[in-house]
Amino acid sequence: MALKATIYKAEVELSDLDRNVYCDHSVTVARHPSETDERLLVRLLAFALNAPADQNESPLELAKDMWEPDEPSLWQKDLTGRITHWIEVGQPDEKRLLRTAARVDRMTVYSFNSSTPIWWKDLENRLTRLRNLTVWQIPSKESQALAALAQRTMKLQITVQDGSIWVGEGGRSVEITLQRLMGPPGN
Repeated sequence: MALKATIYKAEVELSDLDRNVYCDHSVTVARHPSETDERLLVRLLAFALNAPADQNESPLELAKDMWEPDEPSLWQKDLTGRITHWIEVGQPDEKRLLRTAARVDRMTVYSFNSSTPIWWKDLENRLTRLRNLTVWQIPSKESQALAALAQRTMKLQITVQDGSIWVGEGGRSVEITLQRLMGPPGN
């Protein structure tokens, strides 16, 4: 018998002072049986950090990456259905990055494992020609602290200011400091 997804609901209050984005989102996340709390919360963080600044932009959507190998963690599509922003959570392989970067406007990766420096050192030189790729590392201790905020029903307050990110849930909060491994400033 196949295991079923667990449904998580998050009310996300976003105050991104760096991008002048202030909005609230109700997000329903289907958590794959093999997905950890850490990965789930990193997906929600990636959602908040990439939420469209303008209501006229197409919405950012959670995709089915754990169920469908040809989908990312999140994506944004234009009105024609063309993917404009592909967002991966974890450590995708070189072939996936090269293949995807050729067909999207922007691609962003959020890696959070303690093995990120090893993974990135192996790929970095082979990906330098990808001008539409931005790679971020979330320090492992910070992503693990973020995982402690996971609940089936969450009210997350996410504040971004001067490159620092604070994620709060109830009386608890975590500070996240992303480290840019590749990509232009501002992406």
